[in-house]
Amino acid sequence: MSSATGPAPGLPVRMPRPRQPGRHRRPEPLAAPEDAPALVLAVPGAPSPAVRALVEEVLSIAGSELPGLNARIGYLDGTGDDVSSEYPSLQAELGRAAVRERPEGVPAAVVVPLLAGPEASVLGRIRQAAAECGAAFELTDVLGPHPLLAEALHVRLSETGLARADRARLFTVATAADGIILATVGGEEAVQAAGVTGLLLAARLAVPVLAAGIDVDGAIAHTAEQLRASGSGRLALAPCLIGPELGDGLLAAAAEDAGCAAAEALGSYPAVGRLVLNRYTAALGIAPQQPQGAPLR
Repeated sequence: MSSATGPAPGLPVRMPRPRQPGRHRRPEPLAAPEDAPALVLAVPGAPSPAVRALVEEVLSIAGSELPGLNARIGYLDGTGDDVSSEYPSLQAELGRAAVRERPEGVPAAVVVPLLAGPEASVLGRIRQAAAECGAAFELTDVLGPHPLLAEALHVRLSETGLARADRARLFTVATAADGIILATVGGEEAVQAAGVTGLLLAARLAVPVLAAGIDVDGAIAHTAEQLRASGSGRLALAPCLIGPELGDGLLAAAAEDAGCAAAEALGSYPAVGRLVLNRYTAALGIAPQQPQGAPLR
């Protein structure tokens, strides 16, 4: 038995583990610089309590990996021009960031669009909001295409029984799809970007994946016909979308057009928060490591 003054004789004493030298040494945890600009997450779509909960979770994930992160939410369709309002507009948040003292040459904010792919109309509105408030800001790339989005899509499909949850073991799921329609919004550029993520998803699932615009009349149904003509009998619709940019009823209508089941939008899957942080740190030149997709186990 151990006593109040230490372990009993003959028992091993736990010693602190020494720091590993050289390339085996763990990297020091990264923290946001004190004078770093704010991260303003530009959120498209109509604000709602569900959208607010989603984006707060995304920023919580980002902040957990970068202590000291000054993160804010700006809604493109915000209901108020005051940052104390329930859904502050992007212009209001950029104006708040602009009055903060900062070193010369440092932008007031780094704006990260909460978009899986490029959507010209949304990016144009972000630039307009910044121009109207006169804030010096840096607009990052959208979140995709990226291997982490392919991982998130795989998870969302597996959650609804439309894909194997484990690609490493050879077993089947009766409801698994043998053809995937990757839905996006934003026009041809967005479809092309989703197509790159689709190639990564196809490599994970070993089934054909085609991207289509969910906001283009007839595009989803036409893509479904293409997949069926190529031999796919069980289709699934996978939204390559975060969620706020997806209008009410649009996903259900697209699934009906395709005649198949649909997975949920990416939402606050951890990869989304990690990609938001990556876009911010890359803009500042402090990115610790490019996030990589990880196999599911």
